[in-house]
Amino acid sequence: MRYLILFLLCSLLVLCQPLLASETEHSQALQGLAAEFFEWRRIQQPVSGDDIPRVERPDGWVPDFSQQALSNYRMRYRTFINALGQLDRENWTLTDEVDAKLLEAAIERVHWELDVLKAPHRNPLFYVHQTLGSVFELLILSSPMTGKRAENILLRLEHFPQTVNSAQDNLGQAVRPFAQAAIEALEGINERLMAMQTALKTEFPPELEERLQKATKTAVAAMEGYSDWLQSRLDTMQTAFALGPYNYQWFLSHVALIPYTPDELLAQGQQAWNRSVALGAIEQNRNRDLPEMPLFENAEHQIRASLLKENEIRAFLESNNLMTVPDWLMHYRSRPMPAYLEPLSFMGVNDDLSSETRLDEDAFRYIREPAPDLPYFQLSAARDPRPLIIHEGVPGHYFQLALSWANPNPIRRRYIDSGANEGIAFYVEELLLRAGLFDFSPRSREIIYSFMRLRALRVEIDIRLAVGDFTIEQAGDYLARAVPMDRATAVGEAVFFAFNPGQAISYQVGKLQILQFLADAKMDQGDDFSLRHFHDFLMQNGNVPIALQRWEYLGRDDETLRLDVLAGTPVTVPQ
Repeated sequence: MRYLILFLLCSLLVLCQPLLASETEHSQALQGLAAEFFEWRRIQQPVSGDDIPRVERPDGWVPDFSQQALSNYRMRYRTFINALGQLDRENWTLTDEVDAKLLEAAIERVHWELDVLKAPHRNPLFYVHQTLGSVFELLILSSPMTGKRAENILLRLEHFPQTVNSAQDNLGQAVRPFAQAAIEALEGINERLMAMQTALKTEFPPELEERLQKATKTAVAAMEGYSDWLQSRLDTMQTAFALGPYNYQWFLSHVALIPYTPDELLAQGQQAWNRSVALGAIEQNRNRDLPEMPLFENAEHQIRASLLKENEIRAFLESNNLMTVPDWLMHYRSRPMPAYLEPLSFMGVNDDLSSETRLDEDAFRYIREPAPDLPYFQLSAARDPRPLIIHEGVPGHYFQLALSWANPNPIRRRYIDSGANEGIAFYVEELLLRAGLFDFSPRSREIIYSFMRLRALRVEIDIRLAVGDFTIEQAGDYLARAVPMDRATAVGEAVFFAFNPGQAISYQVGKLQILQFLADAKMDQGDDFSLRHFHDFLMQNGNVPIALQRWEYLGRDDETLRLDVLAGTPVTVPQ
């Protein structure tokens, strides 16, 4: 509570500064429109398995993708985009211009989801996320299980039949590979949901036990019926899922705000891939006579070591003058996988990064017992938790999101796209490698280089899937062979990237943009350049696409001007 009070006082002092654009009279209309949009968005936004764009839903929320709701969403999209275009921009500051582009990109993401990706009409997996994923969103929370949270879990379970009905009404353009992935995801769903129910009994108020049993039975019947319905229609579904280069370019220019063409991104990804493979080979040769890094003896040892290493990373950031670690920032910890979460743990990233209203709570990653057959990322953490802590915790996702949620500008707090966020998390991995954190841990350096290979490879996987050069199986085989990684994780990544194009490029492309941003800042500021100040700005504004950060921090508008040019330019991807 002491940290929360200090945080609120500091935020209040910042908010009272008269020069902030968010408080000036001429930007109040922009801030008002943004507040209305983001409040609507936390109700309308679909559930996904990604941990970055999770939003806090109001009590009593259930997903609604009925045909009437979809019609209303499209109407509200047009209302918001028209209202933004009609705002009086006279006397706007550069900060206002950046905020307006942020809001426009957030609004355009609604159009991207509904009418470019056409997720409610093409993707049967979409409805697995709106059902099982909506419950997963509540199970993943590390906060104590309250009666209100239990009530919300029940409401979402009870709503499964309505969501399945909406799926059957909407999936007129269903894609067979996505349907097959949905059917595979629903295998054994009866056992999974019953195991969840059994574990929740000890967490729920006793008076809700009978309702939990009924809600679970209803949910099982709905999901088994959905799987059967999909199975019966597989032969009638289309097989093509690619969007094509024009739609991909539209995403880059209007939603992700990445000022490059797909062929430029492919070239960047290939160069990064070559670099990661070469550096990894050099590191492996250097370590050729060293023993492999052992696994932790058990989860408890891993949990204790993780907290120790997280604190060491914080101290390293400060002692090396890399960035400021606020006193109020809570910790990124590990804890055992709860029995009630385990059955649905496949529905998303297994961490709770806290939220804008829970900055006084620790963030958590849920882990399993160390074992040699763990999936790729979990196995790396079972040997050395630091690489994953850096990406997911400090100074990666949790650190950056917490600082961004403390940003006095509401638009900067609530705009979420994953692009800049993933770029930052990937960038800080190599930042700490170069700064010396792993100087005495050679096998840990190999983990960092393996991560680099995966993130570089994702650029090609993402683009090739989107334009139709790869099937999901081909992408999964390519990932498994080239990283290397276990095939189950590789195919899972390929499925996610196929129906969520543009996400996989964010790691490598974002990192490269940050490196260019840093180089430009150093050249522009010369002896006045401060790496700490640069990183502090980057983290506080970490939800903001890098092209816009660079514009605001340095006054360089070349990338934003190129975005305007590319916004209407059809492109092709070289074979």
